[in-house]
Amino acid sequence: MRLCLTKVNFIIMGIAALMILIGFVMTCGSASTPDHFNPDVFSNTRVVYGPNLCFFGYLLMIVGICVKGRSKKNNVE
Repeated sequence: MRLCLTKVNFIIMGIAALMILIGFVMTCGSASTPDHFNPDVFSNTRVVYGPNLCFFGYLLMIVGICVKGRSKKNNVE
């Protein structure tokens, strides 16, 4: 049985999934409450770096799915 995706595709998709997971973890944190303001809500890590890492992870996932792997040619004589 031959799969449409090759080993390279799965490696790229694994890296992309890891990037997305790390991006979501970077955006997590405690929220502000009515009694206490948390200035960490507006930190660069939560507002800029985390979402950008998720975005580039999604783009890399698309590349991982769309990239065409090398096909093995059988030389029959």
